[in-house]
Amino acid sequence: MTDQPTILITGATDGLGRALAERLALEGATLLLHGRDQSRLDRAAAEIADSANVSKPRTFRADLADLSQVRRLADDVQRATDRLDVFVSNAGIGFGQPDGHDRRTSADGYELRFAVNYLAGFVLAVRLLPLLRASAPARIVNVASLGQQALDFDDLMLERGYSGMRAYCQSKLAQIMSGFELAGRIPAEQVTVNSLHPATFMPTKMVLAERAFVDTIEAGVASTARLVSDPALAGVTGRFFDHTQEARADAQAYDRAARARLWQVSLDLTGQAEV
Repeated sequence: MTDQPTILITGATDGLGRALAERLALEGATLLLHGRDQSRLDRAAAEIADSANVSKPRTFRADLADLSQVRRLADDVQRATDRLDVFVSNAGIGFGQPDGHDRRTSADGYELRFAVNYLAGFVLAVRLLPLLRASAPARIVNVASLGQQALDFDDLMLERGYSGMRAYCQSKLAQIMSGFELAGRIPAEQVTVNSLHPATFMPTKMVLAERAFVDTIEAGVASTARLVSDPALAGVTGRFFDHTQEARADAQAYDRAARARLWQVSLDLTGQAEV
């Protein structure tokens, strides 16, 4: 990785993504910031440039609940830069407020949390893979969670017995499973793929709408930044971390048949070509 890596962060206008962006800017990274509201993106980019005394980061607007916009985001990033050292898949929605407890669907008709928290990051990783490989050694970091629940492939879109918590936990396990599967398909010297639970109930909007926080944003930033740039993790791939410690994910994540099935279903749902 170069001394001034180029890093894409989704969900960079608030919460963990916003705080991580500021830290990485202070460390000299060239940032590509994603959000779904251009005015908030503009404000975040200006504030980061001012606080880190750097050029204003490039911004990219897309609603991750719409796969056509996700594909456009990947295309826009590839047009904007000739290298990408790290992709931080951070954007997501929680298990309740402010996004609601009831079942909702994405623009493509998929269960909303599965679409935003998992499918969008899957599409971005697959479509950005050639750029990441060309920038080797590169990294993909999935901001997942300890909140995980095994996928029911017979009801992947949770049309029966829906709960926001179940949907959230399923989407986060899907992130981890897909990360393990992708890590097994790419040489670690090209691109590493790791997932983490950055911190527990940080004071972000998705947490504060439901309960009191436990950890600080700074704790989550430190955990995530370690996977982004720590030289000690060069070549480390296909792992799940709780804060800064390697941890065990849900048992389904280690089921090769389940991972392969999720991978194929994800290709089918998104229309992506095989890696």
